[in-house]
Amino acid sequence: MTGRFIVFEGGEGSGKSTQARRIALARSALLTRQPGGTEIGASIRRLLLSPDTAGLSDRAEALLMAADRAQHVDEMIRPALDAGKDVICDRYVSSSLAYQGAGRALGIPAVLELSEFAVGGTWPDLNVLLDVPVEVGLGRIDGPPDRLEQQGDGFHKRVRETFLALAAATPDRWLVIDGTQPADNVAAELDAALSERFLWTL
Repeated sequence: MTGRFIVFEGGEGSGKSTQARRIALARSALLTRQPGGTEIGASIRRLLLSPDTAGLSDRAEALLMAADRAQHVDEMIRPALDAGKDVICDRYVSSSLAYQGAGRALGIPAVLELSEFAVGGTWPDLNVLLDVPVEVGLGRIDGPPDRLEQQGDGFHKRVRETFLALAAATPDRWLVIDGTQPADNVAAELDAALSERFLWTL
């Protein structure tokens, strides 16, 4: 039996990382993230997110995200799932569709094709979207913003709209939760949904 693969998605400051960590701990699951889940990916992450990275083209950004994802799937995600271990991942393909496909206006079909090649058929059992308005999410950021957080409101609004559109297009593959609620309320709603869907005890 393969493990369950749950991905947490959302814009900046949505609270997805907090909830992903909590669920992974409760399930003794592998917790990982994109970009940066592997040693190679960590180098890619620094390049992608550092405010000092100048001149990186939008297409190069998309290709680097895909390279990180391909390494991540081959090195960590697929082996863990095949061994029967649950995997909780902070961002996956839908983030590239939202950030590079829509935010960077590269087009969702082009980024999806690239992502399909990168993941080699490894898709989540469920995408969890923690949705917050752009101004709320950006207002939660502590410390200096990274390279993607620095993009303007228009960029981040396109990202949010795309996440919501993806969830609406395939609702059986998504769980959408209002991320403006207190963290305990988000956790309770998430736990109830996962327990119902996967018969998990959290």
